Amino acid sequence: MATLLADSPPAPSDGQAPPDGPPGPPGTPAEPAAPPQPVLAERSCTRCGTALLAGQDWCLQCGAGAPGSLGTPSWRSTAMILGAVAVLVLGAAAAAVAALGKGSPKARVVTATVAQTPPPATSAPAGAGSTSSTTPGALGATAKPGTKLPLGTIKPPKIPLTAATPKASEKTASTPASETTSTSTGTTPSGSSTGGSKATGETTGEESKQTAILLDTDAATTYNPYNYPASGFGDPSLAIDGDTSTAWSAQVNPATAPRMAQGLLIDLKAKQKVAALELVTSTPGMTVQAYGADSQAAPASITDPAWIPLSAPEVVKKKHLRISLRDSSKAFTFVTLWISRAPQSSVGTAEAPGHIDVNELELFPAG
Repeated sequence: MATLLADSPPAPSDGQAPPDGPPGPPGTPAEPAAPPQPVLAERSCTRCGTALLAGQDWCLQCGAGAPGSLGTPSWRSTAMILGAVAVLVLGAAAAAVAALGKGSPKARVVTATVAQTPPPATSAPAGAGSTSSTTPGALGATAKPGTKLPLGTIKPPKIPLTAATPKASEKTASTPASETTSTSTGTTPSGSSTGGSKATGETTGEESKQTAILLDTDAATTYNPYNYPASGFGDPSLAIDGDTSTAWSAQVNPATAPRMAQGLLIDLKAKQKVAALELVTSTPGMTVQAYGADSQAAPASITDPAWIPLSAPEVVKKKHLRISLRDSSKAFTFVTLWISRAPQSSVGTAEAPGHIDVNELELFPAG
């Protein structure tokens, strides 16, 4: 029986198929050729049943993989996939255990040695007893010198400070002018327009607490209606600077002493009601008088009718004097302290003329 691997005999020249056996002797009739044998399919598609040739991995009809190919799942491929997944899971678990085993390093604690010093004891003023105050526990009851404590946990001690009571001499020196008392010899004639002030003398507690009118730095000027030499006067702003150690001064002319005719003018900048005038001077004994005017400019002469007398002429017997002014219901733009006489001790001589001083001048509003 002929096989599929045998070479086919050459075709006869007459176009007939060659016989299967060896050629016979001449004249022998040829045997008919055997029909072709069908090729048997080795495999078939598991899905649609189509025959698959040898080496064919995919069905040409439905696209399914041939048995044994990569496209067909089998227990071996499934086992390989599961094994790979298990290896990956085990590797990740091992890495996590190794990372947790290392742990985070502990924070480094820096310590420092701090010498603890107890707070100083404060003593009470003289005469108040012998008690003293300390602050035990400010640094903790167990804190000892040389103890090592972590940085950032130490708090500074709170040491109470006890204000010392001022001495009697200091209290007297710092007493403001408004708290001092003075006595006046002026009188108040009933119904008189040129009489003394309404009430002068000792200041009450209510008057001492009253706030003075706030003046501009240029509010004070020298009132010199008779044109005395300007060199005979000091800086008028020193009389309203709040410092009793400085003063506005006016020279005393020995030829006319003890008579004087000048004063200190205060410009209120706007109309205000004035109830009192307070004076501090280092040359007591001079005679003063207060005037007020509500004009737009200061009157040119003290005898001008625009000036309204607010007090009677008064001798300043002490360094501090408070004068209660009349007409406190009226508003004034200008107030002047007119000085008509100098104290005998300030007359001086032609070679060394004396002077009077106004260390501080304050005006108080009407209530």
